[in-house]
Order: sequence, then structure tokens, then C-alpha cells
Amino acid sequence: MTRLTHVDASGKANMVDVGDKAVTQRIAQAEGHVVMLPETLALIRSGEAKKGDVLATARIAGIMAAKRTHELIPLCHPLNLTKVKVDCTIDEALPGVRVTGEARVTGQTGVEMEALTAVSVACLTIYDMVKAADRAMRIEGIRLLAKSGGKSGDFRAGDRPDAEKTA
Repeated sequence: MTRLTHVDASGKANMVDVGDKAVTQRIAQAEGHVVMLPETLALIRSGEAKKGDVLATARIAGIMAAKRTHELIPLCHPLNLTKVKVDCTIDEALPGVRVTGEARVTGQTGVEMEALTAVSVACLTIYDMVKAADRAMRIEGIRLLAKSGGKSGDFRAGDRPDAEKTA
């Protein structure tokens, strides 16, 4: 088993020293979705939600959240992100909205938490924007899809045989 990097030799939480790590391009992609009633999805699609454009607001909220991840998650380093992208796609089959996020940085530590935070906050924003119409919505499936760069190398969610079972 890999040693946890945010735990010191005595078992105490600590912020990892990334000072000696190589500066590389690092990219992370994450996903999640919000399941809702078909009527709620129709409200989003129509643009008639009382609070405004649900999907545009969720995209902006996700981007803003990624930029503030270090303020939300203890022990995360503040990063000079070079790109954050959040997409919200209506999916009739759920029914609901699929959210994907990508974060990029050229630096000494990864951006997985930024991509996951972007997706999480975008999903929460969708919930908030239309909760008056459907309080039973479910936020599901938030997970890391892929990451590249850094010492630990590349990761793809489907590369691990049990990834789909634990996601």
C-alpha cells in the first residue's frame, strides 16, 4: 500500500512539501451528475428557472470553486491554475444534468482536488438553483476520471479493474 503523503511519520496530518518536486504540466478531469424529475429538467432546459440560467451559473460556480480549493480543503496548496473548464450537459436518460470538469496547472503538485471541487460545487449549484421545484434531486457519481503529470504518473478511472465498482 502507498504511504499517505498528508500524514507524517507520527501519524499527524501535515501539508506536503512540494519544493523539491519537478514543475510539470498537470491535468485532472472529474465528473458527477444531478438526477432530478423530468419536469425539473424541463424547467432547466426552458431557461425559466426563477433564479436564472441554471447551467451558466453552475459553470461559473464550478470555475470559481476550483480557484478556491485551497481555502476549502485542508492541506491543499494554493495553485496558479492555467485552465479550468466546467461543462453541464442535459441528459434525458438520467433524467438530469451531467457535469464534467477539468483543471490544469504547470506546477509542483496535482490538480485532482480542483477538478473534483469544480464538479462538486457545480452540482450543488444546480441543486440550489432548482431546489424549490425538486428537493428530492440526487447528486451522484462524483469521481476522478483521469489525471496526468507528476511523479505518480497518469491515471484513468477505467484502468483499475475495480474502479467502476468503487466509483
